Amino acid sequence: MKRYKGFKMKLYEGQAEEYEKRHNQLWPEMKAMIHEYGGSNYSIYLDPETNVLYGYIEIEDEEKWNQGADTQINRKWWDFMADIMETNPDNSPVSKDLQLVFHLD
Repeated sequence: MKRYKGFKMKLYEGQAEEYEKRHNQLWPEMKAMIHEYGGSNYSIYLDPETNVLYGYIEIEDEEKWNQGADTQINRKWWDFMADIMETNPDNSPVSKDLQLVFHLD
């Protein structure tokens, strides 16, 4: 069963263009990993007034999706992005899940 996942992250000041550039050049291996671990229909939005990013992704299974975090390519992506956004000590983005309150297909 498809699950809808929303979350937020935060960019450092002045990094919006670089964030967009890096995602427009997303590595093929990273795209493949997202799909392999059940992710699809992935979008990220920016609120330029606050530098808050809002992500939306559809996933097949929460446990399977979470396993993608431990892949080598995902860890490499986190390291690549750590200089432009708030991260945890392991370079994973500081991310807070959002509560779904409405969905319409």
